Parts: sequence; structure tokens; C-alpha cells
Amino acid sequence: MPAEPPTDPAVPSEPIPATADVLVVGAGPGGAAAATYAARAGLDVVLVDAARFPRDKTCGDGLTPRAVTELARLGLGDWLDEAPRLDGLSLHGWGGHAQIPWPRGRFAPYGSAVRRTELDDRIRRLAVESGVTMVQGAKAVDAEIGSAGIESVTLRTDSGARSIRPQRVIVADGVRSALGKALGRTWHRDTPYGVAARAYCESGRGDDRWMGSHLELRGPEQELLAGYGWLFPLGTGPDGVGRLNIGVGTLATSRRPADLALRPVLGHYYRSRREDWELTTPPAEITSALLPMGGAVSGVAGPNWMLIGDAAACVNPLNGEGIDYAIETGRLAIEALEGGDFSRAWPATLTEHYGLAFAAARRFATVLTMPKAVPVLGRPGIRVHALMAVAVRVMGNLMTEDDKDLVARTWRTIGRAATVVESRPPFT
Repeated sequence: MPAEPPTDPAVPSEPIPATADVLVVGAGPGGAAAATYAARAGLDVVLVDAARFPRDKTCGDGLTPRAVTELARLGLGDWLDEAPRLDGLSLHGWGGHAQIPWPRGRFAPYGSAVRRTELDDRIRRLAVESGVTMVQGAKAVDAEIGSAGIESVTLRTDSGARSIRPQRVIVADGVRSALGKALGRTWHRDTPYGVAARAYCESGRGDDRWMGSHLELRGPEQELLAGYGWLFPLGTGPDGVGRLNIGVGTLATSRRPADLALRPVLGHYYRSRREDWELTTPPAEITSALLPMGGAVSGVAGPNWMLIGDAAACVNPLNGEGIDYAIETGRLAIEALEGGDFSRAWPATLTEHYGLAFAAARRFATVLTMPKAVPVLGRPGIRVHALMAVAVRVMGNLMTEDDKDLVARTWRTIGRAATVVESRPPFT
């Protein structure tokens, strides 16, 4: 398998090739998965990332059954067998509690949780093992555009600017997407976006089998916030210590921005959960991020390039989860490589797979940006098991365009109605 020899941190980890069949920008789950699939298809693939791995990323670290299924499809099922197995969501709020297993169906019967420092590096190493040329410490910042699309991409390194001439480009450089922005990607903040903070705690419940989710999120002054808190078990490490990912997330729009300091909210959430989750250390490694969601970007494709994952705002508007979408869009992008001009075909593919679900979820998320609406929906909902089961299915991205049951049909109907009334449907 290709090796990655130690390198001077001031220069790229590999010489930057002059050309490539496929250049993948961003080595997170989506980009690394896309690169792996492209290399397996016999293409000459270069994968670049501004960071050096392993590197951290603001994330809840949770893997839904949909994400577990995609990882197994990628060939990491055996590796994931060593990670925690999570049976479903343990939902709390307004004095109620509902423990909802993941629904049985086409996806894996369990979820998981893996730190992004480990998950991203493992998928990236799989890409290298598949024959991908990996260049770390090189940020894609600009592109030269011709009549047929991207002709060259400029990479900025510590030792200066370099360029590469790819035939096709997959843009997977995350929520800020520097290259996507240079190519015309625009994030529309009139639809809901996420504001989240996460940290890590040691806990006596590191081996718990349930993802904790608290739908009644309050701030330090007991004010009700439009969002939720989470505690995801990460298992017990070799040192015998159990650990959790703990975090809070709120929803906002340009009309109702989230004008709050997340660290105090996270601190209050930690204190409120310290006893029942057996938290033995205060939050550490705190990071935060803004998150475009629900396809709330335009400019997701050009003649020979496609945006995937977070760069294309493929994130669930109801919980900020996007790892499954990232890996999935990476696979779909490689399947679409032989289709010619991507300018219309790729937005159509994203719309076909995610458009109705994103439109429906964005409509609900818009309502949830109003804190007064949260208890009206949440207080009776937490006590009705069937409603919470539907919520878990929606929040876990566990409905697909192929599902024909009543809940799926209703969700798509809501999506179609939302698409009609929205001035800017997903991916437009």
C-alpha cells in the first residue's frame, strides 16, 4: 500500500502532482470517501487538505445507523465493530423521558460514536491504502476557470503557492469552503443554520448504549433556548476511563440570529447533567462552529466540479448531523463522474436524494427558532412514544426517497409543500 513518510511540517506531506484525473479538496469523511471510491474505479486521485492529520473538528461525534451503513459499505465495518454500539436515543424534556430504539429497516440496527480525530484519520488512511495520493498542509484557495470548467487549482502551502491541473474536482472543504466560495458558492442565511459547541468529559457512563438528547435546553439564567443538548458515549479507553462528547446546539436565521455565548450555555448544561451522567471532569477541548444546513447554498456545481457534504450544506436542519450525508454524497459524486457537465446534473441529484426532506426539515426548524414554540411542540410530544419514534427517524436521517410508509409519504408531502412556498428551495 502507498506509504506516508514523515515530512517537514513546513512543506506539503507529498510533492503536489502536476495533474490528476480527480482532485478532491478536503479530507474529511466526505472527501476521503469520494477519493477512496474514485481510486477503486481506477482513476488517478489526489486528495488535499489544509490540515495535518490527525486533526480535530467541532462535532458531536455521533454516527447514526445511516452513517454506520455507509462506513460498512466503504469497507470499515470491521474497524467500526471496535467502537461503541448505541441502540438509540434517550430523549428528555419537560419532566418526560422517552427511550427510543433506532427503527429497523434498510440501515444498520445500531449507531455509534467515534471522535473525529480518529474517524477522519481512519477514512483518510483508507483512501491512501486504496492508492490515493494524499497531500497534507495544502489549502485550495482559488481556481483558474475556462470554457470547460476548472483548468487549474491553486494550493497554498507554507512554502508558497503551487498549482495542479485536474480533469475533475470534488470540493469537500467543509462549512466555510474556501474553494467553493471562489467558485461561486453562496450560503443563504435566511434559512435555519446551526450554532453549536462541544467538549469532552470523563464519565462513569462512557459505555452507555444510548445517545442522550435533552430537548429542553436552557441557558444560565434558566431562559429557554431554541436548541438541544447532547451526551454521546465514546466508550472506555485503554486507560480504563469512560468518556463522553457533550455539546449544545441552537438554531438561528438571519432574522432571528443566535445572539448568545455558547460556553456559558455549555457550562450550565454540564452542571445540570453532572449527576445523572456521572460526569467526573469539567468540559475540556471546547470548540464551536456555525453550520449551514438543509442545502442552504447555491453554486454547488460547475462544468467539471461538484460540492459535497458540509460544503453543499448537506446537514440535517433538525440536529446538525452530517457525517452520513458527507460519506453518501462522496459516493454519489463518484458515481456521477462520467455524466458530463455537472452544472445541472449534480444539483438535480442532490435535490432528488435530499430536497424534499431538507425542505420539510427547514420548515420545522424555522418554527423551532422561536423559543415559545419549543414547549408547545415538545411538552406533549415527549410523552407520546409514537411521536418520539417519528422524531428519532427524522432526526436520524432514517427516511429515504424509497420509503413508502405513511410517515415517509407525509414527510415528503410536507417537503413538496415547503418547496412550493419557499423562495429558494434547497441547492438553488
